[in-house]
Amino acid sequence: MFIHNFKYILKALFKNKMLIFWTFAFPIILGTFFNMAFSDIEKNEMLDIIDIAVVNNNEFKDSVIFTEIFKNLSDKNNDKRIFNTKYVNEEEAKNLLEDDKISGYLIIENSPKVVVTTSGINETILKYTTEEVSQYEEIIKNLTNKIASEEISTNSEYLNNLDELNNKIYSRITKLINENNVNIKNISSNNLSYTMIEFYTLIAMTCLYGGILSMSALNCNLANQSKKGCRVQMSPTSKKIIVFSSVLASYLTQLVGLILLFIYTIFVLKVDYGNNLPMITLLSLVGSLAGLSLGIFISSVFKTSENTKTGIILAFTMFGCFLSGMMGITMKYIVDKNIPILNKINPANMITDGFYSLYYYDTLDRFYFNIISLLIFSALLISISINSLRRQKYDSI
Repeated sequence: MFIHNFKYILKALFKNKMLIFWTFAFPIILGTFFNMAFSDIEKNEMLDIIDIAVVNNNEFKDSVIFTEIFKNLSDKNNDKRIFNTKYVNEEEAKNLLEDDKISGYLIIENSPKVVVTTSGINETILKYTTEEVSQYEEIIKNLTNKIASEEISTNSEYLNNLDELNNKIYSRITKLINENNVNIKNISSNNLSYTMIEFYTLIAMTCLYGGILSMSALNCNLANQSKKGCRVQMSPTSKKIIVFSSVLASYLTQLVGLILLFIYTIFVLKVDYGNNLPMITLLSLVGSLAGLSLGIFISSVFKTSENTKTGIILAFTMFGCFLSGMMGITMKYIVDKNIPILNKINPANMITDGFYSLYYYDTLDRFYFNIISLLIFSALLISISINSLRRQKYDSI
């Protein structure tokens, strides 16, 4: 009976044109629109080299961190440089700024300070860079002081050999920095772009749209939803076998749609998802399970027509994808900053953030956190659904 019902549901799903459109065709169409809209956006929005000035006083010269970093960011041999830097005195810097020949200038007195006359992208980049370098310098200073104190207190003989002490401190600082658990990877030149978030949300949407398939498959076994459901409820066949075979058929159908989306985006749209194929596959499978559980939950809990249930799944999925950045990549960060709990319970964001973490972090901690979150989400909805199905009774069939 398992095989018979599995084949029946599989055929029924593939013959349902509405289901095939939402789970197979719509993601591909939307992906095509994304590619058309964003294919040249990064080329058109590339930042020009920013003209700035640095007040070359003694404080700046004494700051090795600032001198080296700004030297690197202004190096003409560096194809990723962002600044064209003039090293001048304070009076010359003020004149250059007044004549609009620079976007702003950096001066270090008691602390680093950026002087600008307007507020724009260039000025914001200069301010942000200065703040980041200041934080980095502070970290290095704190590490140096801490390690120096430890070395001197435990090895007083270093006081007679400062070179050896400096080498010891340097090696320990280097080791601490290299062993940092969370490091941002600079691989943007290879396969990362900020528009990739749109394709991550597209995959999340496809996974959750699979809930329409599981909802439709389960409806076939509910007496208040279809004539077949009436026969199932009257038959002596195990209801668990019927339900499981129906859900499995919908899950496999969902995976077919997901595979087609990956094939289309990779080979036709040339989207680069990176080289971590096992983790991408794992996240897609677990994301599809979340979509499956969503459909089962909607089908078993909501006592309404199939079209209404479909509308609920579509609305929930699109709202979740909106919060995770589909309609505007900044929305994800706005929600993360202001209402972080919302994205913690949003399955679309769990999937999107899982893909995001694969490319921006050296460790898999955040990736596995999203995997576990999706599994908990799925288990919770399935548990509620099973309890709801067990309590369903019919006055007459």
